[in-house]
This record gives sequence, C-alpha cells and structure tokens, in this order.
Amino acid sequence: MSMMRRAVAAGLCGAALAAVTTAPAHAQPAGAEGRLGVYWRLTESGADARFRGLAAVSRNTAWVAGTKGTVLRTHDGGRSWRNVSPPGAEGLEFRDVEAFDTRRAVVLAIGEGEASRVFRTDDGGATWSESFRNADPRAFYDCMTFFDSRHGIALSDPVDGRYRILSTGDGGRSWRVLPSDGMPAAQPGEAAFAASGQCLVASGGRNAWFATGGAATARVFRTADAGRTWTVAETPVPAGDPARGVFALAFRDARHGLAVGGDYRPDQPSPRAAAVTGDGGSRWTTADRPPAAYRSGVSWLPYSRRAALAVGPTGTDLTTDAGRTWRTVDTGSYDTVDCTPDLGCWAAGEKGRVARLGTTPVG
Repeated sequence: MSMMRRAVAAGLCGAALAAVTTAPAHAQPAGAEGRLGVYWRLTESGADARFRGLAAVSRNTAWVAGTKGTVLRTHDGGRSWRNVSPPGAEGLEFRDVEAFDTRRAVVLAIGEGEASRVFRTDDGGATWSESFRNADPRAFYDCMTFFDSRHGIALSDPVDGRYRILSTGDGGRSWRVLPSDGMPAAQPGEAAFAASGQCLVASGGRNAWFATGGAATARVFRTADAGRTWTVAETPVPAGDPARGVFALAFRDARHGLAVGGDYRPDQPSPRAAAVTGDGGSRWTTADRPPAAYRSGVSWLPYSRRAALAVGPTGTDLTTDAGRTWRTVDTGSYDTVDCTPDLGCWAAGEKGRVARLGTTPVG
C-alpha cells in the first residue's frame, strides 16, 4: 500500500473510531463494562507486577515496566508477552518506559539517590545497558519523555529549590544534567508524581510539559527549547496536600492539552480532577464535568481532536468534547494509558493487568 493510501486508510479508521466513541451503547462482549462503545480486552501478561510504565508502539507492539524490575514486551497484540527484564534489576521500581519500536526502548527506575537509573536496549530486551545512575542523594527522578528517537529529557523532583532536568541527545545512551538557571523556583513541598510515566510529556521537536502537586497549588511547567528554559502556570486541580495534584498530562499538539489527577488516597474525594488548555499550557480551566475519581493516566485517541481516555484505580473515563466533560466507561483498575497512530490503545496497572482497547459495532 502506498504512503498516501495508508494515510487515507488511517484517517478513515480514525473517523470510524471517533464515531464509535460517540455512539450509543450496543451489545457488549461478555464482561465488558463500556457504555459508549469502548471497552478494555485484558491480555494474559503472566506477571503480577504493577505496571505504571507503558509504551504503545503500535496495535501489535507494546512495552510495560513496573515493580520488581519487571519489563515485558509483546509484538503480537498482547496474545503473548515476553519477560525482557534487565538482569539484576529485581530491587528497582520501573515507572516509565519509552519505546521507539519492537527492539529499542529506554526504561526509568525511580527513587532517591542511586535508585534512580536509566537502562536502554537495542535488541528487544535481550541485553540492556545502564546509561545513567543518579549519584545525588537529593535527586529523585519521576518520569521521562522523548521528542524523537534521539532527543529526550527526564525529570527529578526539586534539588536546591528547582526541578532538575536530565537530557539525552543519543537516544538514551548517555545523559547530562541541564543547568537550572532557566527553571522557575519550586513551591515548598512541591513534587511530581511517578504514577504513570505521564508527569512529563512532549509534543513536537522541542515542546514539553511537566505536572506537579503536593504544594499550595498544582502547576504545569512548559519548555519550548527542549528543557533549557521553562515557564509555569497554575491549574485549578486541587493540591495543598502531598497526595493531591496533577498526575498526568496529554497534548495532541503544541496548544491543546489535558491534565488529570486528584487525590490518590482511596478514601478521599477528588473534585475538579481534570483541566484543559488551548494555549499551550499558559492557562488552564476546570473541566465542566471531570472524572468522578482520581485519575493517574490520560491519552488522546488517535485521529481525533475531541476524544481522549483517562484511567485510574477505579476506572476509565472517556471525553468526546476535548476534555470539557468526562463519562465513566469501565470500572477496571489501570494506572496508565497510551495510544498509537495505527489506532492501538493500551492500558496497564496493578497485578499484571495489561489491556487493549476494543470497540463495539456501530449500527
């Protein structure tokens, strides 16, 4: 199929998916809890780790990373998963994975001091190289993102009152700490949340954003020069407690973004747990009808300017109006979600849960 025909086919499929997400409910597959024509198909991962790191490469290929140093990869749409964990990593907490294809991936382990590490593989996880080990006991790396297959950044909680940015220009094979003079000061008690690998996200070649909480206000920082300088804006998502704030971001282009979060404690409410921006993150407004509970992951649906999914331990919510209103479509527990240009959406979470998005027939 020519490139033009592939693009047209993908566009038509994207339009069809958008139509499904706005369609009334039809007969659901056994066990499906979707109300708007979408639901999750669980796969058999064969693991019991909690997967907060997820990289969806395509409908067939995905990587997940989680507790006990676990990394899994599938190349057949989730029918089988291969354990490709780095040797000797059992004591590490992987919270983010960024994958470029079925063979090349970078994973981030979180924690204070040397617990924060980065590993890279070029052969599908058969071998790994440790490309970064944090030597500063004051630093705690939370998440990372890539602008392309070579250029990426990782985020640490504040050191000496400012967030720390780690940068790579060779696909994660080597890293360097960027100067902090272009970073606004952190609030007392402010930090990022290593809950889904989505506290730091990118769109385009140089734009990136990261989300915070725990302090008086939940904020979103933005860079337009690949991490050298940053601006910051307050969001209406409640903070004021170490358990509250913005946990995940998603941008479909340089201007239009979504923020989700709340209070991760299961016995606490999460009002106003979502916000939207249309100006690149300079201003954020509360969703008219946010998700009913804490959400830790969010992703735009492919080829849609209005549809997105948000996930958390109590369920999945769908928006079809670019984040203004959300509706629960599934009650399964997931921590993170990611979608791909060929219409593949994946979610992952506790007890080895990994799923692909399914849709019900329209008409």
